[in-house]
Amino acid sequence: MNSSTNTEYATFGLGCFWCGEAVFQRLDGVKGVVSGYEGGLTKNPTYKEVCSGTSGHAEAIRIEYDPETIAFGKLLDVFWKVHDPTQLNRQGADRGTQYRSVVFYNSDEQKQVAETSKTAQGKSGLFQKEVVTEISASTGFYAAEDGHQDYYNNNPNQPYCRINIAPKLKKMGMSTDPQ
Repeated sequence: MNSSTNTEYATFGLGCFWCGEAVFQRLDGVKGVVSGYEGGLTKNPTYKEVCSGTSGHAEAIRIEYDPETIAFGKLLDVFWKVHDPTQLNRQGADRGTQYRSVVFYNSDEQKQVAETSKTAQGKSGLFQKEVVTEISASTGFYAAEDGHQDYYNNNPNQPYCRINIAPKLKKMGMSTDPQ
């Protein structure tokens, strides 16, 4: 086990934050994942405001990680695999600007790595359509309400979790058991 005290943050919007949270919690080197909102103008938005589409925020996850154990680029590799970055303002049945694909960078280095990674994904031939993921500066992350935190682990048998999240975990070779 790495005893590093380094901590960095990555913030991604990849559709429903419950899905992203469940996947990234299971990665070695990730210290914590918080579901929330970023990218809009409304201060301290509520879930209802974000779902209305008027706040401008995306559902996002803020990942606290140890860069000596897992690099930002590796987090991006997982990001590209667990959602469809070619869908504008939707993921699956979830539709609206709050479900957009976006990397909120926290440094010039993260911006450069994200842009390079996005270009590589676009040229990879893995996608039939253009990669439309936004790469935007972090403007301030707001944690979602308590009921949205650790959602999959607290509700693994909820239909949304069984239909949408468990298959993502299986696709990534991860356990579907709550942590």
